[in-house]
Amino acid sequence: MKSIWYQPFTLEALNQRGAGTMTEFLGITFIEIGKDYLKATMPVNAKTKQPLGILHGGANVVLAESLASVGANVVLNHETHYAVGLEINANHIRSTSDGLVMGITRPLHLGRSTQVWQIDIFNEKGDLTCTSRMTAAVMERKL
Repeated sequence: MKSIWYQPFTLEALNQRGAGTMTEFLGITFIEIGKDYLKATMPVNAKTKQPLGILHGGANVVLAESLASVGANVVLNHETHYAVGLEINANHIRSTSDGLVMGITRPLHLGRSTQVWQIDIFNEKGDLTCTSRMTAAVMERKL
């Protein structure tokens, strides 16, 4: 299978991209680049838990959108286009109270004006804890 990415990039570059943003604040770390997917982890800790002591649903959505937004942009020629989130949804399937969660995103549709990305989040046991879908709008840069 041929890679879907517009040009080669590194995990270091992806993680540097999030410096000083919510991604860094929540401890989201990109850990793997595949030919058609990206993986990242996020700790389940005081920054990501809700008052009941379990992972906050909004933190799941931040992880999901972080993965999908990065994916949506690295399939594009950065000189001519960029992608922005248009819509995201999430189904929280199983609670998590400690450790790390790991998200993986793959595109379902890569169109000229929109993209759709599937994001699945798993606990350390490999159980699905959240499934999400994000639609991105592809924008042309004004040169």
